[in-house]
Amino acid sequence: MKLGGILVLSLLFLSAMGQLPSPDILALLEFRKGIKRDPTGYVLNSWNDESIDFDGCPSSWNGIVCNGGNVAGVVLDNLGLSADADLSVFANLTKLVKLSMSNNSITGKIPDNIADFTKLEYLDVSNNLFSSALPMGIGRLESLKNLSLAGNNFAGSIPDSLSGLSSILSLDLSRNSFSGPVPTSLTKLSNLVSLNLSVNSFTKSIPKGFELVSSLDVLDLHGNMLEGHLDVLFLLETSATHVDLSDNMLTSSTSQQQKFLSRISEDIKYLNLSHNQLTGSLVSGGELQVFENLKVLDLSYNQLSGELPAFNFVYDLQVLKLSNNRFSGFIPNNLLKGDALVLDELDLSGNNLSGSMTAITSTNLRVLNLSSNGLIGELPLLTGSCAVLDLSNNKFEGNLTRMMKWGNIEFLDLSQNRLMGSIPEVTPQFLRLNFLNLSRNSLGSSLPKVIMQYPKLRVLDLSSNRLAGPVLADLLTMPTLQELHLDNNLFTGAVKLSSPSPSETNLQILDLSHNQISGYFPDQFGALTALQVLRIAGNNFSGSLPTSVTDMSSLSSLDISQNHFTGPLPNNFPDSLVNFNASYNDLSGTVPENLRKFPRSSFYPGNSGLRFPNGSSGSNASPSDNSKKKPMNTLVKVIIIVSCVVAVVILLLLVIFIHYIRISRRLPPKHTMNKDIRKGAQPNPSGIRGIETGGATVVSAEDLVASKKGSSSEIISPDEKLAAVTGFSPSKNSHISWSPESGDSFSAENLARLDVRSPDRLVGELYFLDDTVSLTQEELSRAPAEVLGRSSHGTSYRATLENGVFLTVKWLREGVAKQKKEFAKEAKKFANIRHPNVVGLRGYYWGPTQHEKLILSDYISPGSLASFLYDRPGRKGPPLSWAQRLKIAVDVARGLNYLHFDRAVPHGNLKATNILLDGPDLNARVADYCLHRLMTQAGTIEQILDAGVLGYRSPELAASKKPVPSFKSDVYAFGVIMLELLTGRCAGDVISGEEGGVDLTDWVRLRVSEGRGSDCFDAALMAEAGNPAAAKGMKEVLGIALRCIRSVSERPGIKTIYEDLSSI
Repeated sequence: MKLGGILVLSLLFLSAMGQLPSPDILALLEFRKGIKRDPTGYVLNSWNDESIDFDGCPSSWNGIVCNGGNVAGVVLDNLGLSADADLSVFANLTKLVKLSMSNNSITGKIPDNIADFTKLEYLDVSNNLFSSALPMGIGRLESLKNLSLAGNNFAGSIPDSLSGLSSILSLDLSRNSFSGPVPTSLTKLSNLVSLNLSVNSFTKSIPKGFELVSSLDVLDLHGNMLEGHLDVLFLLETSATHVDLSDNMLTSSTSQQQKFLSRISEDIKYLNLSHNQLTGSLVSGGELQVFENLKVLDLSYNQLSGELPAFNFVYDLQVLKLSNNRFSGFIPNNLLKGDALVLDELDLSGNNLSGSMTAITSTNLRVLNLSSNGLIGELPLLTGSCAVLDLSNNKFEGNLTRMMKWGNIEFLDLSQNRLMGSIPEVTPQFLRLNFLNLSRNSLGSSLPKVIMQYPKLRVLDLSSNRLAGPVLADLLTMPTLQELHLDNNLFTGAVKLSSPSPSETNLQILDLSHNQISGYFPDQFGALTALQVLRIAGNNFSGSLPTSVTDMSSLSSLDISQNHFTGPLPNNFPDSLVNFNASYNDLSGTVPENLRKFPRSSFYPGNSGLRFPNGSSGSNASPSDNSKKKPMNTLVKVIIIVSCVVAVVILLLLVIFIHYIRISRRLPPKHTMNKDIRKGAQPNPSGIRGIETGGATVVSAEDLVASKKGSSSEIISPDEKLAAVTGFSPSKNSHISWSPESGDSFSAENLARLDVRSPDRLVGELYFLDDTVSLTQEELSRAPAEVLGRSSHGTSYRATLENGVFLTVKWLREGVAKQKKEFAKEAKKFANIRHPNVVGLRGYYWGPTQHEKLILSDYISPGSLASFLYDRPGRKGPPLSWAQRLKIAVDVARGLNYLHFDRAVPHGNLKATNILLDGPDLNARVADYCLHRLMTQAGTIEQILDAGVLGYRSPELAASKKPVPSFKSDVYAFGVIMLELLTGRCAGDVISGEEGGVDLTDWVRLRVSEGRGSDCFDAALMAEAGNPAAAKGMKEVLGIALRCIRSVSERPGIKTIYEDLSSI
């Protein structure tokens, strides 16, 4: 009996043990704990204790594949899962063959125990957020056939142990951050069919031996930084059908210089070598049948040259891209005519091709891009099935009559040619047309109504022509139209449009700027609810803005500048608005709250009646300045008033005394000089002698020191002198730096008018720091002086000497300069500062009165970095290229390195307006350096406050009660300038976004922390971002800039920065 009882108990115990979850289930439940979000409930609603199967494998759970009581597969693709995954738990799934969880938001790493996944044949975690380096054990997965880690954040080098993947067929490590050389061990994977290492940061040359992998069908290494000569042996002997080596830095070997490719493997069907540095010609002597087996050939964005071959033997070629090389000569007729070729897409844009085209008759060609060449003659005849035709930026002439028979076109770009005449008013032949660009030609007449009958038209660009007449009323409400560009034409009259229902219009971009359109702002614009960009600047619109303008809920950019709008700005502009410009109007009232995030240049010049809530208007300090002023108590006010009264009494006594002395020395002058500087015939009591050159008012230095006529004093204050030139008076409490190059400009109508007697001479002392300049006080006083800009410590002028030499003269504001002895001692230290990236100081003038302190330096043309970089009205030239920006950064770093190490002095006032670009090569030179050594403590503090408003002040200077410029504060300012170079934005602008208004440094830090650092780059650089070298350089400069704006203890020295920049 006892024995039987023991047996029953044993059976019951074993039965109970059988009800416990298996190790496979426990591993899956452990993985489930890391899931934070499961939008479909696919996992969380299925993987639970209630649905556990006790046969060892939970076959009822979603995504689980069972085999004989064990988990054989975990498939969780495309579920939108957000999880912090511990993949090491899957090592307990001893029969696991397939692990796939692609296209989610799963973080984690490849576990160190990955070698324990002994049965695993398929591993796909692509398009997630996995990171870290690959463990060595991954090479021990001998059963693995498919490995995809694409689209994650893996980094480091690829371990050589990957050669142990003896069964691997497909290896995809693309779109990560892997670096270092491509390991040679990959060439030992004898069964490999597909290898994708694209879009990483691999360097060095492509290893030899891939041609020996007989099973290899796809080799994709594009988007890296691979260098060295193109491997001709591989191209000749490989069995791969798909080869993509684009977006690297590969070059041609010496043997390829004359003939680029002599032969390639007949197995290659797809060959992409674009975006490299390949040179040579495609023809040499008799044409060889090199590309006869190819279906796709892309050699674009290289440096190939010579004439194009006839392509007589390429019967299988479907796509041929040779754009942006240096090919010359005529376009082979064989490519455009007949049916011998099956060519579907042809891109020869961006070369030096010439000659004319009479006809395009190929019946197979659907995409043809011949833009940016030197093609001439009339537009060609077009038959066949061509749907995309780009002939822009050539020299085609004549009219558009031939265009009437291009009935199959869907995309047509004829911009930047020499076409004339009118747009044909014929029956709507373009039934498939969705994109039409005829901009930058010489087309005239009015808009044809037939355009509104194109049923699929989405984008219409007719800008920069000579089109006149009214804007068609129904054009703006076409149901398919999304972009309409009519800017820079001669359109007149009022804009009238029927009121569309929000569901009928899809217009997103409307540009009517720089025409002669008049009338009121159309109230019906409010119904364009999809509109994102509206530009009507430079017209004759008048009247007040209707409240319906705020109904455009999708609006992100609005430019109504240079019109005649009056009245207040409406409230409740959409929060989506990120660009706004209402300057050069006659608006009044208070700036609405949600528009106060925009810079002053969005409202001024113009709009003299427009004010901010604190009372400041266009002529006063900005709201940001006034907001910093703290309210004063009554006692402080009384003290200030009493002090002012005492100061006025003393000043009057001083003025009377000086007046008496001068009267006793000489007779008063007998005449007054007057000149009208305003439009119309209004007299100018100021008597300032001026000429207007290119919009800048030019006055002579002797006029600026002239005295008042008929007043009790013969002394003009520095404020009045500045008012005579710039139209506003300097204030010791003003921290606004102004320069005509920064976008703020002042017309002659803004100039103050003063009664000025015949001038005094500069009777002080003129000191020179070297012998490169020789002139007298009288010559300097007679030199015409043109205002260049204003800063916290004074105004700069361009003085033209009698010998034609230009000098920059900085007139220091009263009270900022040290005493004469200390000033002279510090100034002498500048005597030997000579460097190609530093503006040379030539001398200084010390006058008899407090306000007569001048600093003479070299004049640098064409202008400051600010005038070239910021996308504002009056910007000089096209946007700077990446190569130019990088060169400027290196030049500035070199100049700072010289000041810091060779001269042992900090710059102290580094900003974009103090970086001058010299000559056609735009060599950068730093200016206005070390001025803090010539100024009083109060002047230095004011200069640092000015840097704070403009966004260049370092945190340690902001926190100090007695701030002094330092080497590290220079590095901080230089870091901000590098961010400006990368983003194209001004450091002082407030950038709005989801996180609210932030300054440039915080905006960049936030984007980088979110992994979106590339979003910060200037849109003007996006075309170059496709170049791997440029993209790599931008990211490296961004990293350097972020190091420069760290805390002072972590900030590197300028020498390190200069070396790092020079190595890019």
